[in-house]
Amino acid sequence: MLVPSIDLQDGRVVQLVQGERLALASDDLDGWIERFRRFPIVQVIDLDAAMGRGSNDALVRRVCGELPCQVGGGVRSVERAQTLLASGARRVIVGSAFYTADGVNLAAVQAFAGAVGRHRVIAAVDARGGHVTIHGWTTTLPVTAADAAAALSPHAGGFLYTHVDTEGTMAGLNLDAALAVRRATARRVIAAGGIRSLAEVEQLDALGIDAVVGMAIYTGEIDLDAAAGPPS
Repeated sequence: MLVPSIDLQDGRVVQLVQGERLALASDDLDGWIERFRRFPIVQVIDLDAAMGRGSNDALVRRVCGELPCQVGGGVRSVERAQTLLASGARRVIVGSAFYTADGVNLAAVQAFAGAVGRHRVIAAVDARGGHVTIHGWTTTLPVTAADAAAALSPHAGGFLYTHVDTEGTMAGLNLDAALAVRRATARRVIAAGGIRSLAEVEQLDALGIDAVVGMAIYTGEIDLDAAAGPPS
């Protein structure tokens, strides 16, 4: 399944390369909402909240009011997760809060699952250079994404694996890395990081992995009508 991504920064829809360099920016949030209506789930990431430099709460609420969304970026407390869910998010994506300097924080994921329900918690296992990276991809930990997924699996409803090394590059996802996470858990895995074609999305789908796509959609490399299928 293809999951379109809406990344928000400074009040705009953006696409970054490896979370750092701005490649695309759009003020047409309503236009993108309309284009994504035929998809069963849309991913919304508040990059400002992830970086700890403000938020785009009003825009997040607008998208969640129009589309079925999983929302991430700066979800560091149970209260924040509850606020997003109350704003209309179907699921919340949690990254940094689930880790310590040494690895996985099991008490944190248990607290989130207990407060909002395991099925509404997506654990982020983003990796750079093979190891989990947090705090807006600025801090790398000594644990691999697969090991983190295995440890968090009893308490998370699913996993978002982002291969930061190729994120935003349209160079193709590192399939071996995504499969390592897939094999580590029985939960649903969603993968992101350089996905560039519908053939790649279909290959991931056959392996039981959903595909988050951003840059390839915004540049027109992937045709949304073909990706969404015929109107219902």
